[in-house]
Amino acid sequence: MELHHEFTVPVSVDEAWRALLDIERVAPCLPGATVEEYDGKTVTGSVKVKVGPVTVTYRGTAVFEEQDESAHRMVLLASGRETRGPGTARATVTSTLTGRDGGTAVSVRTDLAVTGRPAQFGRGVLAEVGDRLVGEFAACLSERLTPAPAGAGEQPTPTAEPRPVDLAEVPEPSEPLDLLRAAGPAVAKRVAAAVGVAAAVAVVVAVARARRRRRA
Repeated sequence: MELHHEFTVPVSVDEAWRALLDIERVAPCLPGATVEEYDGKTVTGSVKVKVGPVTVTYRGTAVFEEQDESAHRMVLLASGRETRGPGTARATVTSTLTGRDGGTAVSVRTDLAVTGRPAQFGRGVLAEVGDRLVGEFAACLSERLTPAPAGAGEQPTPTAEPRPVDLAEVPEPSEPLDLLRAAGPAVAKRVAAAVGVAAAVAVVVAVARARRRRRA
């Protein structure tokens, strides 16, 4: 499925470009994500996703396939697999930065393929989840890029080239990405109902199997 999102940050295109390549700065703004290693091109880490009472962890890599600084365009290829299940996730994320009203508009196109439990939501729910998560990410990044008030001390200037991440400086996410919460109340009710029905069916199947074993 293909998803489109756009957000703005209150800095110049060049500063926004450097910030988005600074994984140490960006990682804490990604819900459920943990960065384990970054060499300037390849990111290794994991993402925890909560689906109702079940938490799914995807572990994998993301590679910057393209970093065109003159066009302010970057392409990220990401892939991951469930650590305790057969589910997979793959995404090609293309981001383009454009100056707008003294700030920067970031356009993001995502080609996403998901298998396993989160795939049950379908495109509509995943698109709404994406909208809310991009909004949270943009707010977090904007806060980090906003200059500190006078007297609060100078903020470090981002370097032009990404530097290796000091993993001790990247905090663990406080909680997994909760798809039901991110989907919004109306959608969450429908999804929760579907999850409840699936759980009920699973219980019935388990009980039936147990009875067959006892009779055997």
